[in-house]
Amino acid sequence: MILEKTIIIVYSIALILIFMYALAQLNLLFNYLSAQKKESNSPKFDLANPNEIPFVTIQLPVYNEMYVMERLLDNIALIDYPKDKLEIQVLDDSTDETISTTASQIKRLKQTGLDIVHITRTDRSGFKAGALKEGLEIAKGEYIAIFDADFLPKKDWLKRTIPFFKNTEIGVVQTRWGHINRNYSVLTKIQAFALDAHFTLEQVGRNSKGHFINFNGTAGVWRKSCILDAGNWEGDTLTEDLDLSYRAQLRNWKFKYLEDVETPAELPVVISAARTQQFRWNKGGAENFRKMMWKVLKNQNISAKTKLHGVLHLLNSTMFFCILIVAVLSIPMLYIKNEYAQFKMYFYVMTFFVLSSIIFFICYWFMYKRMYGSSFKNFIQYIGMFLTFFTIAMGFSLHNSIAVVEGHLGKRSDFIRTPKFNINTLTDSWKNNKYLKKNISINVIFEGLLMLYFAFGMYYAFVVGDQGGDFGLFPFHLMLFLGFGFVFFKSLTTKA
Repeated sequence: MILEKTIIIVYSIALILIFMYALAQLNLLFNYLSAQKKESNSPKFDLANPNEIPFVTIQLPVYNEMYVMERLLDNIALIDYPKDKLEIQVLDDSTDETISTTASQIKRLKQTGLDIVHITRTDRSGFKAGALKEGLEIAKGEYIAIFDADFLPKKDWLKRTIPFFKNTEIGVVQTRWGHINRNYSVLTKIQAFALDAHFTLEQVGRNSKGHFINFNGTAGVWRKSCILDAGNWEGDTLTEDLDLSYRAQLRNWKFKYLEDVETPAELPVVISAARTQQFRWNKGGAENFRKMMWKVLKNQNISAKTKLHGVLHLLNSTMFFCILIVAVLSIPMLYIKNEYAQFKMYFYVMTFFVLSSIIFFICYWFMYKRMYGSSFKNFIQYIGMFLTFFTIAMGFSLHNSIAVVEGHLGKRSDFIRTPKFNINTLTDSWKNNKYLKKNISINVIFEGLLMLYFAFGMYYAFVVGDQGGDFGLFPFHLMLFLGFGFVFFKSLTTKA
């Protein structure tokens, strides 16, 4: 009995946490919809007036970016901004031959009159945060724009972002990510789907009501004095962007999110690269929960609602752990329901998961129709996209849960950059990328075992109990079987 009660309690807590997160998403949807009706009246610099044009430094933190380095520098050189008010820092921590090829390209760009410097380090202490901090020490700009190597800002990017800093309370202007290879594969489509939800529903939903948002590590601009006031970049978490964002907002700096300014970027096209990125993001989120939760809750200058959204935001990655718990315990729960009549009523706590799924479905639909339209055809396509996303996201739950647990326990690990590919069309190939991992993680084996476990769950639906089976959880187990199967087989077959 003790085991059964423990399973029910743990299962129920995980479901309730997921439901709370879903309710927060629903609140963000209401915020998002109300924000669409408001017109911005933010003060802006008049960049037509030379006296109002501030000095800007663009920082490009790079590490072994053979396939995208030339594209990055050529694109940045096209930025439309007065050359006497613009500096470009290439913060190059590379350890391969790109050091010399990058240096040659920088030398060529300098000859065009561009103020561009190549900053290298002998050790990667602090990783990306360390490189940004070192570059900041000598940066000429009042404002610091940051782009990762796979981002391609448009020519007018600075002219659409810098003006908002006329409001002296604003410390960061963040733009929305676009995806140049969205339709390359199922994997890129679901990544784009998830990121689109974050960059519309979540960022606008939080920012429009003054709740904490995060600088996304790239495609944004910082006020230099804001970085310094917040304590500068720190490399003690894997998501230094989230860390500094919260420290800045706890110091009462305001963030400005621009949904209408899209910054195109490349999505990982191979599952090993996506796994690397997901691990870093999810572990970093848990690390920041440990670091920031009490600072948020104790702060006297923010509202209770902002605190609640902040805590749930920091717990974002922990939802994968909750999903994994619900998934693994769902088969024992099916047994308990059919073998112990006195516990049968507790099974209806599963309703929380159904309600949460419906809430996510509604929230993501508003995001999807904003981008593609609300026709019946688009709605049918959305249903297929949502189910695919939900299925594969659950398939990533073991991998991401390991990252989350490590983050909560304080286990340190290196900052592993996501390999870039320079993939733009369906005919481009990733197979010769030298940065791809050649070995298979032991976690992949466990993902294969979980696929078999949920295959058993589907079989068990036919034989459990004495009433001819119980199929209430069959769709859930089918999605889990397909999700873990996708991650397992993709991880085995898409190696360089």
